[in-house]
Amino acid sequence: MDSVRLRASWHSLTAHGGQVPLFFYSTLFLANPDIRQMFPAAMAGQRDKLMAALGNVVANVDTLDAAVPFLQQLGRDHRKFAVTAEHYPAVGHALLATLAHFLGEEWTNELADDWAAAYKLVADVMMAAAQQRAHAEPAWWEAEVIAHERRTLDVAVLTVRTEPAIPYLAGQSVAVETALRPRVWRYYTPANAPSPDGTIELHVRLVDGGPVSSALVQAVGVGDVLRLGAPVGTNLTVSHSRDVVFVAGGTGLAPFKALLGQFAGEPFRRRVHLFAGARSGREFYDLAALSEWQRALPQLTVVRAVSEDPRFPGEHGDVADVAARYSSWPDQEIYVCGSPEMVAAGRNRLRAAGVGAERIHCEDFTTYAGPTELSTKDQL
Repeated sequence: MDSVRLRASWHSLTAHGGQVPLFFYSTLFLANPDIRQMFPAAMAGQRDKLMAALGNVVANVDTLDAAVPFLQQLGRDHRKFAVTAEHYPAVGHALLATLAHFLGEEWTNELADDWAAAYKLVADVMMAAAQQRAHAEPAWWEAEVIAHERRTLDVAVLTVRTEPAIPYLAGQSVAVETALRPRVWRYYTPANAPSPDGTIELHVRLVDGGPVSSALVQAVGVGDVLRLGAPVGTNLTVSHSRDVVFVAGGTGLAPFKALLGQFAGEPFRRRVHLFAGARSGREFYDLAALSEWQRALPQLTVVRAVSEDPRFPGEHGDVADVAARYSSWPDQEIYVCGSPEMVAAGRNRLRAAGVGAERIHCEDFTTYAGPTELSTKDQL
């Protein structure tokens, strides 16, 4: 594969904007009508994810071997969409047809070979991972809702139970589908460490225009059954023994609660600073749990900060700013979770305060492309 040719052709393709994914999916569905039912009715978010996924492959074309773990995880995760090996050639044909259509005279036999080789490598890795996992676990888990608490007007905490238990790590996320929004999946991070009884706590914030979050907060109840996909993501998992700083915005608190559960079982005591941010004091929906963790983990320090409540007795300002004011954190690993805007701003603020980029960890869902609602999380 000629990486220079691939990148140049990608640059030319992106100049056509939204017409590219529109043509791709039209070509795919016309040639394979059965595939259309695997996707949600609204396709706008899916088109954005297609371009993000292709861009990710092209950007890393020189180091595709390093991307193998991610591609393997992507292949395993796509099993929940009922993707089989027979679907990959259809997608490849539609991709090459789209490239040929928009690149015109730039589309040569050599370039076609480059794209075909790149796609084959990606597809082979994903298919092999999916096939291997098919012998070890289901494509998805059915999860019964056993508790549903409306903590604020726009936040609900759901407790679900799966059988068998999902083998996830604290800090990983799972995609969630409800029968009220079929074929629309959304990522949420369990707020508890893995439990032998298969119970999982989900923190859901109602997002304007979010079909899954609105259903989970307002319509789903005890006894309903959700579907959960295989666990994904490792950026918020902790496998070292260093001290950590958690910076949480809103329901971005969830993965850090799960990690506190992991830390409680460790044979050593790491120091943990948890900065929890909200717009007002009324939005701290999980104060009781935070108080319990402070009693259980003497090495845990919790700092609450609000950005829009002048009467709040604690810290004021964006939560990452508050964390940066406390210390430059020269030896700690920093983990940030919240809305995409909060994460981006928080990462920039911490780097400006002198924290090395390699010590700032946050999850990125923009590259998980599949028939899901969006690539970021309603939870955040």
